[in-house]
Amino acid sequence: MIFARALRHSLRYALETNDRVILLGEDIADPYGGAFKITQGLSTDFPERVRTTPISEAAITGIASGLALAGYRPIVEIMFGDFLGLCFDQIINHISKYEAMYNGGVTCPVIIRSPSGGGRGYGPTHSQSLEKHFIGIPHLRTVAASLYHDTRQVFDALLKQTSPVLYVEHKLLYPLHVFDRDDKRLGIATVNYVGSPGEMPTLSIDLVPREQSVATVVAYGYQAEVARRVIERLALESELFAELLVPAQIAPLDWKPIEESVAATGALVVVEEGTARWSWGSEIAAEIGSRLFGSLRHPITLVSSRADVIPSSRELEAEVLISEDRIEQALRAVAR
Repeated sequence: MIFARALRHSLRYALETNDRVILLGEDIADPYGGAFKITQGLSTDFPERVRTTPISEAAITGIASGLALAGYRPIVEIMFGDFLGLCFDQIINHISKYEAMYNGGVTCPVIIRSPSGGGRGYGPTHSQSLEKHFIGIPHLRTVAASLYHDTRQVFDALLKQTSPVLYVEHKLLYPLHVFDRDDKRLGIATVNYVGSPGEMPTLSIDLVPREQSVATVVAYGYQAEVARRVIERLALESELFAELLVPAQIAPLDWKPIEESVAATGALVVVEEGTARWSWGSEIAAEIGSRLFGSLRHPITLVSSRADVIPSSRELEAEVLISEDRIEQALRAVAR
């Protein structure tokens, strides 16, 4: 099953099993079914709970916060992650603060899902990965979709929590086949579930025991799949091994699996598509560098997109965005 269909099935399951779930977003009703067709068919079957909204991200999230305060479980679609800036005030000054401001007397469990990332030539205002602007906000969870985490289990977990959530879906995931959790295999790599138990574990993808790896690679979303391809190719071509960790929840982060892996490998490479500097990777480097400074055999390496506007030209876009070549170069440098 491709990721887009798995996500649609997960939203359908949420609507079928919880009559408090409401979907809101621009053009999500049939026949359009959303810009990436994730909600196609849902408004036909649930016309009162899948509602197309006016073109106002602030209004959508504001309405969702009111519904959440009233006991509903709204799931909002922001058409492109670039538009999250238009509802930034609602998220950081209202949705994420209500529970603390009212001392637990109310909760505001809004789920905001949004496509992000480049690689499709959509240009400067439809290709960004803006997650780093939302990590570190108290009481807001940031979760990244991946091919390896079961979307139904993730949404089951999110709908049991009282915290608001930003759920990030890289556009290039939609047509890709999801990993079958039952067989525990992907290509030539072994997939294990590490870290804290639950429906959103950190996954470990490796080919050899971590003690034989030259580095730990941490990546989320679509970039985890890109990193996996690089790691498998280097293993086959150069017998250069690395362990890949893929968290579902990228903030707050479960530090234990990263610390344990880096303590064994002695090196860390953090991969993200967001622009360089002041980033998710910077936070990981600061935390792991502080915890394991004495046992690192190589400086922590951050691989991210160039700190620049993303061009519309596919050729120029490729120069700005992260690539397999840059991940490979980072791993080869660590292995020297």
